[in-house]
Amino acid sequence: MNALNRQSGQLQQRSDSSHIAFDELPSPSSLSPTKAQTSVLPLIAQLCQQLNQRQLNYCHWKSNAALDRSANGKNDLDLLIARSDVQEFTAILYGLGFKDARLPTVRELPGILNYYGYDQATEKFVHVHAHYQLILGHDTTKNYRLPIEEAYLQSSTIVGNLFKVPSLEFEYIVFVMRMILKHSSWDSILGFQGALTSTEQQELDFLTTQIDDAQVALILQQHLPFIDIHQFQIWARSLQPGYSKLSRMLVHQQLLSVLKAHGRQPHWQDISLKIWRRFVWGVRRYVFQQRTRKRFASGGLMIAIVGGDGSGKSTAVNELSQWLGKKIETNQVHLGKPPWSLTTFVLRALSKAGRALGMMPKQHISVQSLGNNSLHRFPGYLWLLRHVFMARDRYRLYRAARRWATNGRVVICDRYPLPQIKLMDGIQAGIIPNSMNTNRLVRFLINVEAQFYSHVLPPDIVIVLKVDPDIAAQRRPEDDPDWIRDRSQEIWNIDWSQDNCHVIDAGQPQEKVLADIKALVWSQL
Repeated sequence: MNALNRQSGQLQQRSDSSHIAFDELPSPSSLSPTKAQTSVLPLIAQLCQQLNQRQLNYCHWKSNAALDRSANGKNDLDLLIARSDVQEFTAILYGLGFKDARLPTVRELPGILNYYGYDQATEKFVHVHAHYQLILGHDTTKNYRLPIEEAYLQSSTIVGNLFKVPSLEFEYIVFVMRMILKHSSWDSILGFQGALTSTEQQELDFLTTQIDDAQVALILQQHLPFIDIHQFQIWARSLQPGYSKLSRMLVHQQLLSVLKAHGRQPHWQDISLKIWRRFVWGVRRYVFQQRTRKRFASGGLMIAIVGGDGSGKSTAVNELSQWLGKKIETNQVHLGKPPWSLTTFVLRALSKAGRALGMMPKQHISVQSLGNNSLHRFPGYLWLLRHVFMARDRYRLYRAARRWATNGRVVICDRYPLPQIKLMDGIQAGIIPNSMNTNRLVRFLINVEAQFYSHVLPPDIVIVLKVDPDIAAQRRPEDDPDWIRDRSQEIWNIDWSQDNCHVIDAGQPQEKVLADIKALVWSQL
């Protein structure tokens, strides 16, 4: 923790060796990845540098006893920003690559926005809670606002050339009220959430030993005149271990009474909503294992990762999904292998049996034969039906994926039926040449397959993992090397110069490939 000591009205660093000092922070440009992991993330250093250089009226408004955890990205950045500086603050965030992310509507709070940045040097997310109002209360409702933002910001001082933080007394007053609202209600106590966490207790102990009692009284008198200093001192003592539960509940009622004029909704509505959300959110999290994630304000999008076998597609898709899915609503789909319908399952089983009996030879099309009449005899109705129903399955999965993306989710697709790719995931019945003597049923089925694929429009981003065909074959020794080479050669030969296509050299070490993909995706979101 950072211990801050007030002397002559100025915030100074304590010399306690257990605390991380920020009085000699290096400039953002001099931070190496190793240095950033142990002190301050480069992205956070850049953010603070720009906020301070442009003299924005802001502060890191809470949890400043653990300011080192905010600096290294382990904690969120809770920044209070003056309304007059909101536009410039937002421009700074966007300039550093931060993205505006939104909670579900029922969980959004007025005057509070969430931004995520990505620090490429350490491959860590930076989460900024942008507060334009001081909103307090239980985590489920945040029902109260303290309209003292201007005075709170005016008390702020830059610490260690990094964050601006409020005066210890202002932070102490707000902290005591936050903890009472969070832990001292009857429902919190009965729900075994009445005690402060160890981190909260440490913060309380730290603030209690650092404040000037006379300054606390002066702040209450000037900015919160409806709170008596003696009453406030009792509230603060109620947070200490050993205080009776009944007395703590009485303190909670006193605080609610003085804050009544500053509630977002009446107390009865707040308590009802709090109990309901505790139940519903608890069931979602602990029974259905569902966690609330955010969606980008700019909307969702579809990302397709394509490449030949051995290019690392599946690894990239899994890694990308896990990486983004920690914070953002993300879906992962395999358009190369969509879920089978019952009809597809039966047809594939019959096809497998036919090949085993030699009644239905497997069609293998080489990259050299693309564009030619690669079939010299009709492959059979079973083969044709199997690909028609596979096209239907892909269309159904695409339809669901497109719906998810339209509604704000990031959808990551393993393979994609692009028209450039002939050997995987696209039209197969179309390889039957027009010169072949086929009946109306065959032509009808060929057209049906083509119709399904005609609805599959290009994704928002195409990431092409390009690897040398020989390297791809070496990575998949258990498969037919000629087949692996053909599929990789096709990807290698295609012109990927379209605007939404981005080629990654998949012959690099896996860590470098994954880092390049993450940086690319973040730049496009």
